[in-house]
Amino acid sequence: MGAILDQISIFGHGLAAALFGALTIWQFQRQTDRNKAQLSLMMALALTSFWALSIAVEGAFSPISNFAETLRNLGWLAFMFVLLRAGEGRDEPKAVNAIYFAVVVVLVAQVIVDGLIPVFAGSAQLAGVAAYTSLVLRMLFAVGALVLVHNLYSISAPETRWGIRLPMASLAAIWTYDLNLFTITYLTQHFSPELAAMRGPAMVCIAPILALAAVRNTEWKLKLSRSVTFRSLSLVAIGGYLLMMIIIATALQIIGGDYARLAQISFLFGTTIAALLLLPSGKFRAWFKVKLAKNFFQHRYDYRAEWIRFTDTIGRPGAESAPFHERVVKAIADITESPAGILLMPDDASCLALQSRWNWPTIQVPPRACTTRTIPFFEETGHIIEFDDLRSDKVDQIDSGAVPEWMINDPQTWIAVPLVHFDRLAGIVLLARPRVNRTLDWEDLDMLRVVGRQVASYLAEARSQESLSEAQRFDEFNRRMAFIMHDIKNLVSQLSLLARNAKKHADNPEFQIDMISTLQDSAGKMNGLLERLSQHNKAKPEEPKPVKVAALLQSIIEKKRLLHAIESTKIDNLTAMADPTRVDQILGHLIQNAIDASPEGQPILLNARRRDLSVAIEVLDRGKGMSSEFIRSQLFKPFASSKDGGFGIGAFEARSLAIAMNGRLEVESKEGVGSRFTLILPLASKLTEDDLEDERAA
Repeated sequence: MGAILDQISIFGHGLAAALFGALTIWQFQRQTDRNKAQLSLMMALALTSFWALSIAVEGAFSPISNFAETLRNLGWLAFMFVLLRAGEGRDEPKAVNAIYFAVVVVLVAQVIVDGLIPVFAGSAQLAGVAAYTSLVLRMLFAVGALVLVHNLYSISAPETRWGIRLPMASLAAIWTYDLNLFTITYLTQHFSPELAAMRGPAMVCIAPILALAAVRNTEWKLKLSRSVTFRSLSLVAIGGYLLMMIIIATALQIIGGDYARLAQISFLFGTTIAALLLLPSGKFRAWFKVKLAKNFFQHRYDYRAEWIRFTDTIGRPGAESAPFHERVVKAIADITESPAGILLMPDDASCLALQSRWNWPTIQVPPRACTTRTIPFFEETGHIIEFDDLRSDKVDQIDSGAVPEWMINDPQTWIAVPLVHFDRLAGIVLLARPRVNRTLDWEDLDMLRVVGRQVASYLAEARSQESLSEAQRFDEFNRRMAFIMHDIKNLVSQLSLLARNAKKHADNPEFQIDMISTLQDSAGKMNGLLERLSQHNKAKPEEPKPVKVAALLQSIIEKKRLLHAIESTKIDNLTAMADPTRVDQILGHLIQNAIDASPEGQPILLNARRRDLSVAIEVLDRGKGMSSEFIRSQLFKPFASSKDGGFGIGAFEARSLAIAMNGRLEVESKEGVGSRFTLILPLASKLTEDDLEDERAA
């Protein structure tokens, strides 16, 4: 039986040597202008022919055949590496280069260990350790080579993958056969002569496949995939970890003597516990990912995966998903692995205010979250702020007055990402420091700028949808108003009839009693209508003109005193540019709201004073007050009211009227304490002679 196997081995390997030698010559004569891929293929074919010839002449596992096997493997590794680098316009990750380097190191170690086997021939124990180590290195190489074959095939473009399918299948067959041979030898502690003899015939079958592959394809265009490479690297790491455990455990058994079993159990238990502790750790994974991206990959991000995750986070539907603005913060934070963040957006006064939080309840955001230069700075530059550099004075091109102090003083603030849409600041996302602190590089900055512009467009679209929704609600309001106007028309008809009959029957006592009853009934119905609908000035408003503020406020106080006590501590004799009708309407809304919020007998304060170049008219109550959340998100929204039965139009209309007169409406409130509404109107710049005399007298 042994003689037959020897003949099969000699004939098979001899025929394989002839075939691979013929393939080498054919490739050499086929091309005159050879590229690197063709040269590396010829070298790999020639080394394979040399390996098969050495086995046919010297026998399997002789020193020369072992060395030739290493050269053969090195040749095919070089061929795959050339294919990898032949991808057009691609920069392969450093991790792939590192894997090739590690496999080459295994081959070098294999040559060194094979050379030590004759040296240790005098010591059976050392010779056995060297032979065992050589076997394990061959197993480790076979595993690494198969991983690289899978990697190279996986990262090739689908349209060009057919061109490398046959050579990759051939190499996979070669190294799978080797892995089976060495694994069976490891398990049985004896070389299998049958498998060793059949390596030659197996290579004879592979030679025509490689010839067909050379005919089908002479160009190699690959496209690297970061995710595939990372999975391959993970597979290598796991395989290396398991092989390390086997090697060390077996070495302990060889040299451990009586305590070998205890040492093996302790080592296996310790390595398993270490893996269980480190791998689930979020901080360890974050550290590992940063180090991996920094040292192995030329590109930090897998842009396809990041874009899919970003769009999934922003557009996640369903009632159980987080609010839209919170998802905006999370989508940007996930890119940099920041654990928390907040979103600041401009309010109606063009000041930044807190819009949403994500996992950051501790950060203290002031009501006015910006300076006067913050929004112009970000609109002009679009600069991404790194607060660590700002705190250490490493940057000098940033306007120090543009970044609010509260952002710099909080040690957890990491970066600020402006969201700019068509040169308008839609918001700023403030991110907390990640688990593993790092500085931003050019790729981070480019990624955040692109994502920031995309998020800004989403925010602009959300605002447009909100405005459209408000317009639709106003349409519904107009439809309901048609029914109310019908009721008003009926009441007017009743009052008109009553007025005509009064001319004839005014002296009749019974008519007088009926008239009073009808008036009371009509007044009750009108009050019911007014509770359902706020008053709107349908007439064309007058242009702002100089208005005596003190006189206007005194007349309002006189009219409202019959309804509720109104006091004033200071009313300056100032002249504002305003429409008195609209001012009366605004203060009417504010005073009525203050009356509704105040307890009976608690007076309302009405004051007016100068503030820079403006007049500030204050309406102060000591009622229930409002929450900051209600003021920020609902107070000035139409149809939102904190009062039972309120229509939600008063505050919205009051602010709209103020803006139309180049003024504004400010509010301060605290629950359980009360509210202060301040109407800001511009001072009159051009006064009449009478106005000047009045102000000089004041």
